[in-house]
Amino acid sequence: MTPEEVGARLVALLAPVEATPSVSGGQQYARATVDVPPSSWSAAVRAARDDTELACDYFDWLSAVDELAEGFDVVAHLWSTRLRHGVLLRTRLPREAPTVASVVDVYPGAAWHERETHEMFGIGFDGHGELRPLLLPPEFEGHPLRKEFVLASRVAKPWPGAKEPGESEAGGGRRPIRPPGVPAPGEWGTVPTPAGAGGVGEGPRGGTPARPAGERPARPAPGARPARTPRAAAPADGRAPTGKPAPGAGPAAGEPGADAAARDGAGPGASAADQPVPGGGPVADPPGRDDRTDHDGGTP
Repeated sequence: MTPEEVGARLVALLAPVEATPSVSGGQQYARATVDVPPSSWSAAVRAARDDTELACDYFDWLSAVDELAEGFDVVAHLWSTRLRHGVLLRTRLPREAPTVASVVDVYPGAAWHERETHEMFGIGFDGHGELRPLLLPPEFEGHPLRKEFVLASRVAKPWPGAKEPGESEAGGGRRPIRPPGVPAPGEWGTVPTPAGAGGVGEGPRGGTPARPAGERPARPAPGARPARTPRAAAPADGRAPTGKPAPGAGPAAGEPGADAAARDGAGPGASAADQPVPGGGPVADPPGRDDRTDHDGGTP
């Protein structure tokens, strides 16, 4: 059967109930969609299962859609494993009292689908008998999939906006747009409005800066290098600026080892020939060019 034939067959089974058939999008995956009043919800699900031409013996899923002021749409998808066609059943509930009959007696597998829809949207299912929390802790307050539910994570960290592929990084990007149900920055909680977090319809962009501009360190000009600290000049007594003796200088007067160095001729300014050697006197100067025994008398 085509989606149009599936929808027309279900509407004929529900007569004289006012049901509206249509076809969903999805091209080759399109489904027959039938809108029924809440009072006929359970009867429509049973008719789709028990009719031999429809034979929707498989319950796929059940969920809801928040339509704001128009209420909630409860949607169920049924499938025929033998005839290979499906149908979407849909009913609209008022926002003030969103309650519909449970279909657990028709499809027992719908039990946890109804429990999830109950805790996420606050929709009641009469006859279910066990609408206890399924995914959320018992102390959780509110219904997260309702559009008026405040998304706390979006408030604490505003979405900075996005760039389309190919946009320049210097273009500034688009102004952030708040999703439905999220209050303007600075209107909820204790977090101040960050700079540049204003969204559409919230006045000029900007807000409380992270810190005053005067406290920010100055940036050097492009290409400029910071000035280098000059080193202190070495003192005349041969000491390094740190108080340590300069390379090649002996111990200073009054320091340990100064007297012994003076007696041995190893004080400041002593040459290598004056340095003591193990077992003898000072080291003799190396022989000159003319004193060499291998001098051949040639040109010096």
